[in-house]
Amino acid sequence: MLSARIRIAARLLAVAALAAMTAGCFHPMYAEHTDGTPGLREKLMGVDLPPIAKANASREARVGVEVRNALAFKLYGTATGMPPTHRLEIRFASSKTSLIVDPNTGLPSSENYGLDAQYNLIEVVSGKSVMTGTTFSRVSYDMPGSYQRFSRNRAVRDAEDRAANEIAENITTRLASFFTAGT
Repeated sequence: MLSARIRIAARLLAVAALAAMTAGCFHPMYAEHTDGTPGLREKLMGVDLPPIAKANASREARVGVEVRNALAFKLYGTATGMPPTHRLEIRFASSKTSLIVDPNTGLPSSENYGLDAQYNLIEVVSGKSVMTGTTFSRVSYDMPGSYQRFSRNRAVRDAEDRAANEIAENITTRLASFFTAGT
């Protein structure tokens, strides 16, 4: 009985010792650096976001502006950042899929809206690509009343905005991990 308690105490002591050794390895991602090197916030503010190339006055152009605005807010918190050190080029394609079709009218009552985005982070000084990636978003939406044109358009627009926000969040997370880890 006593030896079992000693073994349990020894195991707990070993776990505590291992935890104490690794405690110094943790560094919050958005913490300020005390050695004078730029923190993650400053690195993200150095990312330039050129406009996304889409045909003017198209639905995709509006979604492109929404993705760019969401990214700017997530990266900078304001409309502009610092002098650019990197440029982020984004391309995307959208898709719509009908999930449920009303048999009486032949119109969809539920659809999926999808965005597939490719992004490329380019270092401004060298013009070299330092990171590339892809991300996607799929959001569903319902259209109340198959003959209500405004509600259909508003449902599509809300789905586009949600998908654009999700794309921006995915890209921001990937950029943060790149600038923190360097890979």
